[in-house]
Order: sequence, then structure tokens, then C-alpha cells
Amino acid sequence: MIGSRSTLDTPFGPFTTVVDGDGVVLAAGWTPDPELRLLPLIHASLAPAEIVERDDLGEVTKAVLAWLSGDPSAVASVPVRQHGGVFMQELWARMRDIPAGSPVSYTELATLAGRPLAPRGAGQACQTNAIGLFVPDHRVRRGDGSLGGFRWGLEVKAKLLEMEANWP
Repeated sequence: MIGSRSTLDTPFGPFTTVVDGDGVVLAAGWTPDPELRLLPLIHASLAPAEIVERDDLGEVTKAVLAWLSGDPSAVASVPVRQHGGVFMQELWARMRDIPAGSPVSYTELATLAGRPLAPRGAGQACQTNAIGLFVPDHRVRRGDGSLGGFRWGLEVKAKLLEMEANWP
């Protein structure tokens, strides 16, 4: 199968999205070096045999541009796929339900996924999430309200949260 990737300039730096042949997002994130920092996040069982650079990924690109223009729901319905166990899949699914401007703690995320005593699992789901923005792990913080970690940098996380907090 042949996949595609596209990079957009954003206020937070270059944002690259990788999709499979059906347009399902396999990886996404803010990096100027997708070869090194993004493509290795795609599990071997999902990785396309070849990835072609494109200027536009159709509906996926439209969703990112709409999100950048202030539509918090634009990326929520874009199909995604990543490799993980049942609990990881549930955590990633619950991340997609977190409203923009309303970040949750790791414990709250674990509770949303049905395991309130598993905040470390929630942290692991954020750490291993290959699909930034579409699976918005930037909306998960530590229990004390501090940012916690973020694959793409705490400065980017802070800016994303600030932008979403100012949306209507």
C-alpha cells in the first residue's frame, strides 16, 4: 500500500500528517524532520510500503486548516489508526472526546476510559500517541495543572492550549 504525507506551515511550526492509502491518519505532529521524528512512530503492521509527499491530503488537510481557523471540531471526525492494546485504544478514543479549551488531568482521562486508578496508563497513552492534533494529547495535563510532557515540546503544548482556550 502507498501512503501519503503533507506538511503545512502553522503558527506552531511545520505540521506533518501521514495517511495510508485510504486516507486514514497514521501519524501527525509538529516537526521539521518527519523522517526522523514522525515516520518511526508508525507501527510496522500499519506502515505503508511507500510514502509519497503531496501538497494536499484532501479532507485531512481541509480539517487541519479549519481547526487552525478556529473550528475545534474539524479534526475530531477524521479517521485515525494506531497500534495499541485495548486500554490504549480506549484512552486514545477518550482523548478525541476532550473538548478544546477544557483540558483534563491524567487521572481524569483514566477515569473517562473506565480505569480511574490508572493515571500512569493515561500518561503512557499520551507519550506513545503517534497522531498529535487528531488524538489531542495536548489537552491532557498533570493533576496539579502543570503541562506535563509533550512529544512536540512544552512551548507548542502551551500555545495550543492557549489558542483553544480563546475559542468561543
